[in-house]
Amino acid sequence: MVLSKPAFEQGPIRPPNEANSLLLRLTRNCPWNRCLFCPVYKGKKFSRRSAEEVKKDIYAIAEDKEKVKEISEQLGYNGEINRAVVARIHADNPELLTVAFWQYHGGKTVFLQDGDSLQLPADQVSGILRLLKEKFPEIERITTYARSRTILRRSVEELSELKNAGLNRVHVGMESGSDAVLDFMKKGVTGSQHIEAGLRVKEAGLSLSEYVLLGLGGEDLWREHALETAQVLNSIDPHYIRFRTLAIRSNSPLAEEVQKGNFKPLHDDGVIREEALLIDHLDHITSYIYSDHILNLLEEISGKFPGEKQKLKNILDKYTSFPARKKELFRLGRRSGYFRTLDDMENPALKEAVENIYQQIKSGGYSVDEYINQLLSRFI
Repeated sequence: MVLSKPAFEQGPIRPPNEANSLLLRLTRNCPWNRCLFCPVYKGKKFSRRSAEEVKKDIYAIAEDKEKVKEISEQLGYNGEINRAVVARIHADNPELLTVAFWQYHGGKTVFLQDGDSLQLPADQVSGILRLLKEKFPEIERITTYARSRTILRRSVEELSELKNAGLNRVHVGMESGSDAVLDFMKKGVTGSQHIEAGLRVKEAGLSLSEYVLLGLGGEDLWREHALETAQVLNSIDPHYIRFRTLAIRSNSPLAEEVQKGNFKPLHDDGVIREEALLIDHLDHITSYIYSDHILNLLEEISGKFPGEKQKLKNILDKYTSFPARKKELFRLGRRSGYFRTLDDMENPALKEAVENIYQQIKSGGYSVDEYINQLLSRFI
C-alpha cells in the first residue's frame, strides 16, 4: 500500500534524537550545499518558505490532531493515542499517520527543517514559533539546524527573541575545528567562526548541540582534525557534543576525491585513534558527549564532562588493547547489530552468532572489511 502524504510539507532529514518529533519545514534543502561529504541536497535548489506557508501547515497539523483524537474517541479510547489507534489510522487514514505517530510519542517535541531554518528573518521565525506554541501549548522542546555562518548574521538580541518565542536548541554541524579540514571539505566556515557562532547561541540562552564528524581528516589530516576540533570545543563549551562517523556515499563529491587519490579514508581503528586523541584534549568543557548514531563504532562513548572523561578514555583504551582478531569480531558484531557495547562480546550466544558470520565470510573468500562496507552502505 502506498501511504498518503500528510496535508503539510516535510523535508528529508532530522537528527536521530528527533525521531519522534514533529517535523515542520521552514526552508527547503541547504543554502550552502557544497560540502564534499554530504550527498543529501546535491542537485536541489535552496528556497525559503514564506511565513504564511508554514503557518498554513501549522493549522493543517492542528486539524489532523483533532481528527486523530476523534478516531480515538470513536474506538472508545477517550482521545488516548495508543497502538490500536495508530494501527487503525495506518489502515484507514494513512494521511494522518505522521501526526498520529507524533501524538503517540507524546506530541511535545518539534524539529524545524531543513538544513538551516534560521535563514528566514528572525521576526518571521518568531511568528511561526508563537503560533506553534499557541496551537500546541503542550510542546516542550523546539529545535533546529543552523549553519555557523547563518548564526553570525543574527544578533544576540534576535536569537534571544527566538528563545522567547519558543526555540530551545540549535544543532550546528561543526564537523571539524580544523581550518585545513574545513577548507578541503568546502564547509564554507572556519574554526574561529564556529567559536563565535557557538558562543553567540549560548549568550542568547539557547541550548547548543555541536556535531563532530569523526574520520573527516582522513589519513593525512587526522591529527589536525582531532586536536583543532578539541580546541574549538574547549573554546565554546557547548551543552552537547554529538559524534558521527564519516561514511562516503558513492554519489557524494568526496567519493570522487577518493577515486582521484586526494582523500584516504580512515579504517575503523584509525577513527578510534583519532577519537581518543580528541577526547584526551577536551580539557575545558562541561558538555554531554553522545555517540548516538549507528555509524559510530563505539556507541557507548557517552558521558558528562569533566566527571566522566576517564570513563570514556577507559572504553577507548579497552578497544585499543584488543588483539587484531578480537577487534575484527567486535567490528563485525557491531555493524551486524549483535553488539552495542564491548561487554556484549562476553555474551556467549551473541559471540557465537558473530563467529558464525565471521566463518561464513572467510569461507566465501571475502574480507571482513568488504562485508562491513556493504553493511554500512545501508545506513548512510
